[in-house]
Amino acid sequence: MREIRSPADRRVTAMSESPPIHLKRTDENLGEIDALANVLGGRSGLAGLLDEIDDAGRRGRRAFLGGRLLGRAVDRAFTWDALDRRDPRWWPQGVTTSADASESEAMHGRRLLLVSWYAKERPEDEHGAHGSRISVFDLDTQRYEHVLLVVPRLVDGVLSLDPLHIHAGGMVWLGNYLHVAATARGLMTCSLDDILRVPDFEIGSSRLAVDGERVSSLGYRYVLPVRFAYQAVTEEGEERLRYSFLSLDRTSEPMQVVVGEYGGTTKTRRLARYPLDPTTGLLDDEDGLTKPLGLHQEGAVRMQGAVSAHGTWYLTASNGPWGLGTVYVGEPGAWRRHPWATPMGPEDISWWPSTDRFWSVSEHPRRRWLYSMRRDWFDR
Repeated sequence: MREIRSPADRRVTAMSESPPIHLKRTDENLGEIDALANVLGGRSGLAGLLDEIDDAGRRGRRAFLGGRLLGRAVDRAFTWDALDRRDPRWWPQGVTTSADASESEAMHGRRLLLVSWYAKERPEDEHGAHGSRISVFDLDTQRYEHVLLVVPRLVDGVLSLDPLHIHAGGMVWLGNYLHVAATARGLMTCSLDDILRVPDFEIGSSRLAVDGERVSSLGYRYVLPVRFAYQAVTEEGEERLRYSFLSLDRTSEPMQVVVGEYGGTTKTRRLARYPLDPTTGLLDDEDGLTKPLGLHQEGAVRMQGAVSAHGTWYLTASNGPWGLGTVYVGEPGAWRRHPWATPMGPEDISWWPSTDRFWSVSEHPRRRWLYSMRRDWFDR
């Protein structure tokens, strides 16, 4: 790595050129999704889910900003209902917004946050851990609903259903597509047009299965099948990138997905960029292979999320279950540290252009918030 001088005469680390860390797109499993949709009576899509959120969605609420639990940089916050605030099974991780999805910053006329969760296995789980899910949260009504991420399979005409077992540490929503971080596996991609409503959602709530014309879905009224994956591949001798979190950089040319690795002092903490095709919402590839635009080696210790806006990086970093989180600002090799900026357990981060705010989530039970921070706060 070579060192260069920025216009502000800061020492930064140059991005390595043409790193051999790629993403390979798999085939779409439309046949499996169509078969599941036929059993469930067709697709509901995001619009159908939003209608149900209005009628029967879970109720979040505004959070009190007093005290020191929320961090110095937080300017507004929401929280979940009582069950989701304390649930020991499900842990919030990734965040993306309708400002990522569309230049209008709304989808179906709504300002929305999408939050991903992963499940820890519990003693009462007869069929193993529940996998991962997303929550669709309406910022104006504070109503939301969970959607279970699933993998449909069709073997010799027999349809089956599995949970998606990934950490889901970050997301990018662009157009109808949702890209979810899957650590060493790369990215999992869904189309929100494929959201499916499960009529008999109470039946067989302890398992996920297809039984003839009935689907048991762990008690979830909505499921979202994975459409395809971007598999992580490397050239010989290169360590595979861990896709711990990701975000969208709308200020770059071309538009890019930013990815990064969670790691302590002994692990790699790399940051990379991949090109996007804004007309499709998919990664820009050549013969199914997406190559990174470059790779930074010097991310922050225990970083949980990274976003880039107008050429500046902003990283969230955790300090244990009871320590307030840190935000690092600047460029790799030249970070400015802002301690006590976020709640305990900060996770992924996303930028909302028109308001110039970041949105993030915190993960620990009874200390779970969806919160925003003004970007100019970090200029101080």
